[in-house]
Amino acid sequence: MHRRSLLTAGAAALAGCARDSGTTTLRFWAMGREAEVAAELIAGFEREQPKVRVKVEQLPWSAAHEKLLTAFAGDATPDLAQVGNTWLPEMQALGALEPLAPWIARTPTLQAADYFDGIWATNAPGGERVGLPWYVDTRLLFVRQDLLAKAGIPRIPQTWNEWRDALARLREHGMATPLLLPTNEFEPLLALALQQPAPVLRDGGRFGNFSSDDFRRALSFYAERFRVGDAPGLTNNQIANLWQEFGRGTFAFYISGPWNIGEFKRRLPPELGDAWTTAELPGPSGLGASIAGGASLGVFKRSRHKPEAWALISYLSRPDVQLQFYRLTGDLPPRRSSWAMPLPAGATLAEDRHAAAFYRQLERVRPPPAVPEWERIANEMQLAAARVVGGRDSIDVAVRDLDARVNGILEKRRWMLDRKVQA
Repeated sequence: MHRRSLLTAGAAALAGCARDSGTTTLRFWAMGREAEVAAELIAGFEREQPKVRVKVEQLPWSAAHEKLLTAFAGDATPDLAQVGNTWLPEMQALGALEPLAPWIARTPTLQAADYFDGIWATNAPGGERVGLPWYVDTRLLFVRQDLLAKAGIPRIPQTWNEWRDALARLREHGMATPLLLPTNEFEPLLALALQQPAPVLRDGGRFGNFSSDDFRRALSFYAERFRVGDAPGLTNNQIANLWQEFGRGTFAFYISGPWNIGEFKRRLPPELGDAWTTAELPGPSGLGASIAGGASLGVFKRSRHKPEAWALISYLSRPDVQLQFYRLTGDLPPRRSSWAMPLPAGATLAEDRHAAAFYRQLERVRPPPAVPEWERIANEMQLAAARVVGGRDSIDVAVRDLDARVNGILEKRRWMLDRKVQA
């Protein structure tokens, strides 16, 4: 009875559409490690739904975005797919994905209040919900707390000023560059920008807002870390082994995501097991916001098996299945109820020593701008920051040029929105 209630909408629809003489085969596109793990999870779904079979097709992340667009253009989309949250605005603008609000309304086990607010917001670009969060991602601090203690730093920083002071203290105690901040990653700067009141795009995503005082403040704090020597001006490719360097104490702070919990546990020597931890990002005047990332599940409008596809999404969204997914991949669940369920060791995920900071950070995440052009804009933002860090541009020149480039990228969007308003 419990399992039936969890698939209220999907199971009811299946009963009306499935043929007694055969089975329905769903095509499910997923990426990377998640695709490999999905096959294990789906076995349970197929036992509950013997007339449905799921064919998981694995796509590499590097080719997935283009593959989705090509499939849409060629009328060859699957029934459902894993979609990066930053891709949802583009998929929604194309009209590729099924609106999910009616399906969610018929599924009482899926309540918006059980999802982290910032993550839930990423799934409704333009006000239309076209995805359901599958797993979440955000960025925070990985910290060598033992090195902070040796330098006399009383607590992990919670404000920008405390972070400045801690980094300066670590340099005074002989650490050359205590913060690892790879210059080819846009996420740290974006997180700092999302901590500001002003959005990075203005007028409903029509124009860049990088010349605003708020973005200048974020970029100035970011660039200052390199100027004063807190961080080396290196890309990821120039760091031979970041886990080894973290273990050696080359740096004490690193901004990264949940996948590195498992990596640090595996790669650091056992004697450093208690030396490192995770912590929320400092903000301008207290603990700050971070990025709402991750991936969602969507049903394609052209699917001929929408009830079955929704039944699978509902199954993969169960709190217990999400917790199983976490144990297999390290991907964090988007539902609070999953975090409250006990792990094999007895404690809940929200109580786990290294995951707990992610749980707290997820209560303070903000989505990036919901525009189809966002990935191009994020790349331009990273390049502009790299020019500032490298001394090629001043902040004034960088934000002015960045606004000009972004406004050019958004020109088609403005034209389309203006035509829609006129219509």
